[in-house]
Amino acid sequence: MSASAPHRRSEVYRVGMVIPLQGPGGIFGPSCMAVSELARRELNAGAGFGGREIQLEFIDGGRDPRAVTAEVSDLLDAGALDAISGWHISSIRRHLAPVVRGRVPYVYTSLYEGGEVSSNVYCSGESPEQQIYPAMRWLRDHHGVRSWYVVGADYIWPLRTYQLIGHFAAALGVDIVGSSFVPMGRADDPQLPVVAAESRCQAVLTLLVGQDAVDFHRNFAARDLHHRMLRFSPLMEENMLLAGGAETTENLFASAAYFRALNTESSLQFVGSYVNANGYEAPALNNMAESCYQGIYALSHLARRAGGLDPTRCDARIDGLEFDSPRGVVRFEGNQARQQIYLAQANGLDFEVVAAL
Repeated sequence: MSASAPHRRSEVYRVGMVIPLQGPGGIFGPSCMAVSELARRELNAGAGFGGREIQLEFIDGGRDPRAVTAEVSDLLDAGALDAISGWHISSIRRHLAPVVRGRVPYVYTSLYEGGEVSSNVYCSGESPEQQIYPAMRWLRDHHGVRSWYVVGADYIWPLRTYQLIGHFAAALGVDIVGSSFVPMGRADDPQLPVVAAESRCQAVLTLLVGQDAVDFHRNFAARDLHHRMLRFSPLMEENMLLAGGAETTENLFASAAYFRALNTESSLQFVGSYVNANGYEAPALNNMAESCYQGIYALSHLARRAGGLDPTRCDARIDGLEFDSPRGVVRFEGNQARQQIYLAQANGLDFEVVAAL
């Protein structure tokens, strides 16, 4: 630990925001950074974290998990971080969890496959039981979808989620007729939509990240499959709609705890604050960015409840933590947040919320 670290830590709380700045998830990076800075400015205009100013350290979570973990470990060893948060894929979380254990609290903000039980890791994003099961049920009941083909990336979130989808399908009386899993960065194969269509499924469920999903949906529409086949994803947001183009979004659904089009008082206030801070040409608001805002505020509320960011005290106080956010009321049950989930349908380059699940 450097000689200046104890003095620095006594005056501020430094939060490491692990956000993808490259790779398929890099499409989310600019909006995640902009929203994180908004949260920092808002909190520092008040009491910060329990009277301490907040500083953010952005860490590129789009790299190999080992590189991300090495950087975080070095920062922790130097006494340069008091907490970790941010949106990043599950492969990063699984490498970081052992590193932060007993050292700092870690609010993981991404939707994920569920089942995280590590000490000091608090999952504020959506789980498949909250997000995918009710969406499949709604699409069965309202659009008659009874057979699915799954296309996903070849890593822990899609693979574990696919196992759960099998259980959901059995409970709902629908079929999973096939699946394809590809390495991240390789979803631009033009044959992927063809293989899905040849399965004679009624709909395609995608578990792809960022640019990979954009590439898949472009190829899907290029074969005119979007006119006759529904698609659904738990990871589809406004930047991806823009990147894919309005011509790709017909019959495309997504579920999440937050959409920019969410017409609630807290959401509208959030949009107004974001535009006032960054202008109308700022990166598009989306679920991933809002989750970073929520992650920082979760740490703020937890610090107040636990009397600081001591990891042992945070573990003891996370259960029952509740606060309002742009996505509505968030309440932790154990280390997993519970929140209202919405289903939205793409309408050109934006979403229209069609149901509260």
